[in-house]
Amino acid sequence: MFACIGVQLFKGRFYSCTDEAKHTPVECKGSFVVYKDGDMNHPMVKERIWQNSDFNFDNVLMGMLALFTVSTFEGWPQLLYRAVDANAINRGPIYNYRVEISIFFIIYIIIIAFFMMNIFVGFVIITFREQGEAEFKNCELNKNQRQCVYYALKAQPIKIYIPKNPSQFKFWKIINSSQFEYIMFVLILGNTLTLAVQHYEQSKTFTSIMDILNMIFTVVFTVEMIIKLLALRAHHYFIDPWNSFDALIVVGSVLDIAVSEFSGGGGHGEGKGESRKVSITFFRLFRVLRLVKLLSKGEGIRTLLWTFVKSLQALPYVGLLIAMIFFIYAVIGMQTFGKVAIDDSTEINRNCNFQTFFMAVLVLFRCATGEQWQEIMLAALPGRRCDPEADTEPGEEFTCGSNLSYIYFISFFMLCAYLIINLFIAVIMDNFEYLTRDWTVLGTHHLDEFKRVWSDYDPEATGRIKHIDVVTMLRRIQPPLGFGKLCPHRVACKRLVAMNVPLHPDGTVTFNATLFALVRTSLKIKTEGPIDQQNEELKMIIKKLWKHTKPKLIDEVIPPPRGDEVTCRKVYASFLIQDYFKKFRKRKERERKSKKKDKAASLQQGLRSLQDLAPEMRLAIACDLEDEERVDGEMTGDEVFDSEPGNSVNNTPASTPMPPFETLVERTAVIIEPEPELTNEEVITE
Repeated sequence: MFACIGVQLFKGRFYSCTDEAKHTPVECKGSFVVYKDGDMNHPMVKERIWQNSDFNFDNVLMGMLALFTVSTFEGWPQLLYRAVDANAINRGPIYNYRVEISIFFIIYIIIIAFFMMNIFVGFVIITFREQGEAEFKNCELNKNQRQCVYYALKAQPIKIYIPKNPSQFKFWKIINSSQFEYIMFVLILGNTLTLAVQHYEQSKTFTSIMDILNMIFTVVFTVEMIIKLLALRAHHYFIDPWNSFDALIVVGSVLDIAVSEFSGGGGHGEGKGESRKVSITFFRLFRVLRLVKLLSKGEGIRTLLWTFVKSLQALPYVGLLIAMIFFIYAVIGMQTFGKVAIDDSTEINRNCNFQTFFMAVLVLFRCATGEQWQEIMLAALPGRRCDPEADTEPGEEFTCGSNLSYIYFISFFMLCAYLIINLFIAVIMDNFEYLTRDWTVLGTHHLDEFKRVWSDYDPEATGRIKHIDVVTMLRRIQPPLGFGKLCPHRVACKRLVAMNVPLHPDGTVTFNATLFALVRTSLKIKTEGPIDQQNEELKMIIKKLWKHTKPKLIDEVIPPPRGDEVTCRKVYASFLIQDYFKKFRKRKERERKSKKKDKAASLQQGLRSLQDLAPEMRLAIACDLEDEERVDGEMTGDEVFDSEPGNSVNNTPASTPMPPFETLVERTAVIIEPEPELTNEEVITE
């Protein structure tokens, strides 16, 4: 579509004369004078030639070639300026004749180069992932679950050397202390800064200071190596690759100082060491790499390094594919363009040619990066001068090159730039996928922490620890793999009940079984439903995915049902039952005490209300007594004398005065005094 539009806009308009003063084919005849590099003393006579641009829009095919070059972002500004200066058909260019025509190229770059090409890249990445998952299409486990389960089955505990000799153990404690690590980190950082401040044409004083600092750092790192050798002995010291790397740097630095001193040069900046073809001063430069070792202790850097290593493990397959394509195209290029003469004024020169296999590979690598690949393609077209040593017949000196140059370079660039290079991106993004997902989801990059923490409880790497250490160990590991420091003990026991780690008769649990149970419960792999049925289904999946897995290992992580075996589930379930029973007893005791307190409080509240009503009650009682006396006073004298003791109707005993209300409250408080608390040994009798 864009090529058709370009043909209508620019066909026949990209012609120009070698003499910029001429604008038509009729005028562009004869010769003209130019001055080499603008020097008036070196005139040169050249012939006027009416020529077309190498990339033009005279037809649809040439327009598509020009637009493809624009989409690769190589040489497109020159084509844009040529279009802006285009005047009319068979007319020479005029500076900025149609500036608005640049909108055509801007729209094309935005739509094609920015959107369509990136959509193609996304399609390549999606296809790569789909093909990688096609093998496991019917598998019940997703990719992350498969990777974690495989890691749990194949992982082995780390062995930590702990010396038994007391004097040797002192050195071992020193090198494993955090203070020692901080001191070495500061020293390595200082050494890196001293290497970074060195520069060209530095003064002799500055060079002397750098030499002294280099000697100081070399002595310090040598002392570090000696301390580690005393603590670990040679065998255990060189097992660690980082220790071997440190030893190589120290030995190289000592040799560097020794050679510089004995050669009489004094400093490394002015001595003869710098003039040697092969100098050993480069050993000190590798000290910078020790920062990677120290920074890898951080969680974020360790995760990035893990991704880098995992990507490198998958890249060799893509590298082999690239090597095969480079080999095929290099051989074809040697056979097709190997006879083109080397000319430093063209793109086929001493640094870019197809005369040897090595040079052909270098040219292809340059084209894969997109560096002026279209110019190399044009330099390999027919009509090029042949190399004098080529077996050409007389009169065929300008017959080298081929029209296959278009197909050769365009197909190679599309394969490398749009397919192979994007496979690298797909592999890296496949390993970086966890960076864009929920960090609470367990991944294989979390599982290395389990090995490091396990080694603290099992330094001999026997693969077993006591089951009582599992809770404290998992609380040291942060979620999503472990429980974390803030996890309550009761919640940790619940997690262990759900894990159901197999327990050996000696009260130990194994490394692989514990890690496998952690992965299984965290990712919820076959955890719902009857446990025996889920275990059998998971065994079948493992045997199907990893056929070479030993049956003994499968039975270790997923023990067969026996019915009466003791597992961590039963042990920690008993802990939970005891804990809940203690909580139940405490709650009942609190309820009993609260009921007594509520009863006493309610009675006292009632008595307080009575005390508030005491004046009214006294007044009412006094009124009743006065009424009775008044009635008695109205009786006649005969009635008084005739009445006998015991026969009177109003034979009411004399009223007893009411005690003070405060006394009543005190007596009541004594009655409802709470019972004394009984200990567990006391017996309540009735």
